Amino acid sequence: MNRKYWILIAVTTLVISLDQWTKALVLSHFHLGESIQIIPDLFNLTFVKNPGAAFGLLATANPAFRVPFFLIVPLIALGAIGYVFHKLEGRDLRMSTALSLVIGGAIGNLIDRLNLNYVVDFLDFHWRNGYHFPAFNIADSAICVGVGILMFDMLLQDRAIRKGQGSEQNASTAR
Repeated sequence: MNRKYWILIAVTTLVISLDQWTKALVLSHFHLGESIQIIPDLFNLTFVKNPGAAFGLLATANPAFRVPFFLIVPLIALGAIGYVFHKLEGRDLRMSTALSLVIGGAIGNLIDRLNLNYVVDFLDFHWRNGYHFPAFNIADSAICVGVGILMFDMLLQDRAIRKGQGSEQNASTAR
């Protein structure tokens, strides 16, 4: 089997397993809104129900729109990402890993939506309780890291293209 598929299986399985395990711990040990301070003035574990997207986006949208939207859009996105993944070269480990992180995170949150009608969030970063970053979870983290790697890869490709064009221009003016 191609290495990219081993990466897909390993990374998505790890992300989904870690995500669902941590959410199960939160659901079994926390009451809604309960918080445990881990690092004073910086980090708590806090049980939050998130009916919206990552970081609470669209959480207050009408449920008649929100519920189908957050079931259909991830399925379409997973199909598109799966297609892109299939087209990747087998040795492109960075892109395989990035897309696998996004796939694992999307499936982790989709499992919550299907089972609970909301996503369990619990990672609560804040600054002295004055500014709270929206709570998130392992799946959200995997998606953000995967997208970050994809953006970094596009930046590297863009620089390589520009460098190549600059070399071609220098070669043509030297003639």
